[in-house]
Amino acid sequence: MRTIVIPTDFSENALHAIRYAINLFKCERSQFYFLHAYADEVYGPYRLNSKIDIDTEKEKIKKETQRRLDKLIKQVTAIPPNPKHTFKSVASFDSLVDAVNDFVNEVNIDLVIMGTKGKTDDKKITFGSHTVQVFKYVQCPVLAVPNETEFEQPKKILFPTDYMLPYKRRELKLLDCLCMEYKSEVYCLYISDFENLSQRQLDNKRFLTESLPNSYLFFERTPVKNKVQAIKQHIKLKGIDFLVMVNSRHSFLEDMLYRSTVDEIGLTTKIPFLVMQNLPR
Repeated sequence: MRTIVIPTDFSENALHAIRYAINLFKCERSQFYFLHAYADEVYGPYRLNSKIDIDTEKEKIKKETQRRLDKLIKQVTAIPPNPKHTFKSVASFDSLVDAVNDFVNEVNIDLVIMGTKGKTDDKKITFGSHTVQVFKYVQCPVLAVPNETEFEQPKKILFPTDYMLPYKRRELKLLDCLCMEYKSEVYCLYISDFENLSQRQLDNKRFLTESLPNSYLFFERTPVKNKVQAIKQHIKLKGIDFLVMVNSRHSFLEDMLYRSTVDEIGLTTKIPFLVMQNLPR
């Protein structure tokens, strides 16, 4: 059974991510967890008004959070339910990143799915601060779903890679299951001026091929230039509808995340973005 956690702030963006997740795994037995972290809601008012009793406020917000989570599950299951899907709620007195990461490890979650933005829905950014933090620190694949994107089968997937990372088999299996379900094409894009690969790169490329037996793999290379622009151009050229990258120490994606330039990729693409982790679990 696929286990999926979907953080929610009860915004329309979060609800959109839930609908996308249900469609994406409509043919697979899946356990969905709707998680809301409410520590900021407790401590925020408490910082402003020291007279508020913290325990009283915590209990009040916990009850309200559970009520809203129960309501959300009823809303999602009000339409004809998918017998392959089950839903549970999680109310966590913690920060979002810590709540998600702890729950991922506790339940051995396969995938986190979330909206690219929350309640603020700032049109000037593609990925909100919470989404970027989850990308960076949660030890689990994370799929970010833009609010502008209606569900489409991921038929053409772009996977930029330098073949330097020792990919995690579990992470690639998730991608392979999606490819098997949707008969997807995966375009592995190598951004380099050099055609020849080192032995390490060849080994990783071979492992990638062996780990994605159910996908239609294409290996392509483009000369080095602005990497963000190279990715965006390839998305447009191939009609890509799903982007996959791996986050690891010293990787291109990590560099983007820490430089806060990850928005550049999403500004014109508006497609689901799956970040696979290369961190120990």
